[in-house]
Amino acid sequence: MSTLVEPGPDRLDRSTDDGADRGFTPLLRQVRAAGLLDRRPGWYVGSITSNAALLGAIVVTMVVVGHSWWQLLLAVPLALWSTRSSFVGHDAGHLQISRSRRSNRWVGLAHGNVLTGTSFGWWNNKHNRHHGHPNDVTRDPDVGAGILVWSPAQAATRSGLARLWVRHQAVWFLPLLLLEGLNLKISSVAGLPALPRRDRYTEAGLLSLHYAAYFALVFGTMSLAQGLTFIAVHQALLGFHLGSSFAPNHKGMPMPDAGESWGHLRNQVLTSRTVRGGRIVEWMLGGLNFQVEHHLFATMPRANLRAAQPMVKEYCRRNGVPYTETGLWESYRQALSYLRTVGAAA
Repeated sequence: MSTLVEPGPDRLDRSTDDGADRGFTPLLRQVRAAGLLDRRPGWYVGSITSNAALLGAIVVTMVVVGHSWWQLLLAVPLALWSTRSSFVGHDAGHLQISRSRRSNRWVGLAHGNVLTGTSFGWWNNKHNRHHGHPNDVTRDPDVGAGILVWSPAQAATRSGLARLWVRHQAVWFLPLLLLEGLNLKISSVAGLPALPRRDRYTEAGLLSLHYAAYFALVFGTMSLAQGLTFIAVHQALLGFHLGSSFAPNHKGMPMPDAGESWGHLRNQVLTSRTVRGGRIVEWMLGGLNFQVEHHLFATMPRANLRAAQPMVKEYCRRNGVPYTETGLWESYRQALSYLRTVGAAA
């Protein structure tokens, strides 16, 4: 079941939600005073070190096992490791790891381009646009019309087989996540020309390094058939895990009308859904289960989001801003139900 924090008596005056968003400022001061916006370099060093140890163990095991179909079992921990690396790249893109943009960029390039084969520059540009305008169909690339549609207006433009597909898009949503790993890699290469020239060559070189190392590892320890199967399983599990981490966050939440401005506080809280769960859920979703808190404070280190949640919920309650929190499975049910409703418009 979803939990909706009911408005308190001292309701937020919407007129304060202008460009400066004065309705958000008191909460920002409270969170900053609690030290929750301070960077956690030691925590990230520990996280990156454990990821490196896991990768080392996987590589050594692949070399020892050699040409065997048992290698397919190693695609599971490798997919988990790849997703963990993607989460570190995500945090670097939000400047959560260091106050230095340069340091964050190189951490992002290492975990994006080199380790997972995803262009850090392309992804970061796309993701920042999402954070600036969540669930805005005209400005948020995550809800732009594509294979799936996210609004009745988008659904109404489809015809023929495309309309039939959209009407049943909820059925295909989870299976499509199996292709998300491949989609990220194709989009990364396609997005390179849009980067500044210097960044373009740097990122292209690092992506080439990733693919050279990846294929050398796979085909150096497996036969051609085994290697191709391993890659398919690894990329499918990576895509499903990563996609499942982002899927519960905004799908089915309110979408602002074109040109409508709610101010930072309402814009980020109303369009986001926090997912309840313990440390396992938090680990599996890379801290993105605290989606409301992450969207309000994008530079807040992942490890601090849990401590910020009570402050955010209470502030929203006192100021009349609905805060949505739900269980993990309920979040997927709501997202799929929304996709089904939108598909019906076709």
